[in-house]
Amino acid sequence: MELPPLITGTLIKRYKRFLADIKLDSGEEITAHCANPGSMMGLSEPGRKVWLSTSDNPKRKLKHSWELLQVADAMVGINTMHPNKLVEEAIREDKIKELCGYASLRREVKYGKNSRIDILLEDGGDERPCYVEVKNVHLSRTPPLAEFPDSVTARGTKHLVELGDMVEQGARAVMMYLVQRTDCESFSLARDIDPKYAENFDLAMKRGVEVLVYGCDISPKFIRVTDALKLNL
Repeated sequence: MELPPLITGTLIKRYKRFLADIKLDSGEEITAHCANPGSMMGLSEPGRKVWLSTSDNPKRKLKHSWELLQVADAMVGINTMHPNKLVEEAIREDKIKELCGYASLRREVKYGKNSRIDILLEDGGDERPCYVEVKNVHLSRTPPLAEFPDSVTARGTKHLVELGDMVEQGARAVMMYLVQRTDCESFSLARDIDPKYAENFDLAMKRGVEVLVYGCDISPKFIRVTDALKLNL
């Protein structure tokens, strides 16, 4: 996924989840939209270098969106609007070997109990539809280990249950964790942060839900899905 031209600045503070005050390199102080509902544990400390996109949409209240930040030598993508598009792009380019061979790809298809699956793959070799739920990962308390979630996620727990239901109905179901950090080599659950999510993750695997973890190459010009990361349970 190619990124639009980005501008740089320094994080002053993030607050109310979706707002961030930033001092641009030009010296101007602005408030940017933060498209990330999580805690952003370890990422939102003042003083971090950040990258912002700029919108010319006159209907937007905030002109800028926070896209990337730097942690030591690593780049981190914090915009949770991107992972679904990134995974879709990677599937279409056959970069995710476990999800190759499907003739049809649809986004945001209704399923389960008033939910929408991120990606529905159909017309594959075994004729089973494949339900793919995508989760953004950027928590890393001890690099090179990535972790999920970074806060309690009742919605995420619901998705695990519904994916298991799809397997029992004869479909294929995949939980895809996309790690938007360049300093991670493996992935594990943050069981201490959300024990209920971890419990339902274990149950989902027993029910037949598949788990995939892929990393990203990130720069101020692009974000691209790269290789599978080790799943460390």
